[in-house]
Amino acid sequence: MTEPAPTVLLAEAEITARVDALARAIAPHVDDQTVAVCLLTGGLWFCADLTRALSRLGRNLRFDALWLASYGDERASLGRCEVRADLQRPLAGRTALVVDDVIDTGLSLSEAARLVRDAGAGKVLTSVFARKPWPTRRAIEPDFVAWEAPARFLVGYGMDAAGAYRGLPYVGALD
Repeated sequence: MTEPAPTVLLAEAEITARVDALARAIAPHVDDQTVAVCLLTGGLWFCADLTRALSRLGRNLRFDALWLASYGDERASLGRCEVRADLQRPLAGRTALVVDDVIDTGLSLSEAARLVRDAGAGKVLTSVFARKPWPTRRAIEPDFVAWEAPARFLVGYGMDAAGAYRGLPYVGALD
């Protein structure tokens, strides 16, 4: 069965404006030795836009990625985080900026921050594009947030439904 078209919540131009504003907030806290750690797969779109926005501000971050899985193809967290691909770049003594698409429970972001600290990062900052409201205390709260999202099932701009809709240039909802 085909899912209905998502309801647009945030248009492409608004995403760009929010990423640019977030880059201005982050820029004073990072330098050219900072490593942006993208959480795959969903964080890829946001991380690419954010690092380009930071570059336009004179901050040329290095890049690495962690591939963590806590949802599989489900719409709810499985309650555990699996590391599918680890860091490749040395982090010892550097600032690391962990970048993800959305925070729900905080499990993935918390695990990523722990892995980055364990890899020797001198300072760990976290950034998400969307923070959804959550009924209980999260494992971690991000340092930087581009958008306070509604409590809906989000797709687009890296967020997916069983792998579908990630490439939408807007953020939509399927509920």
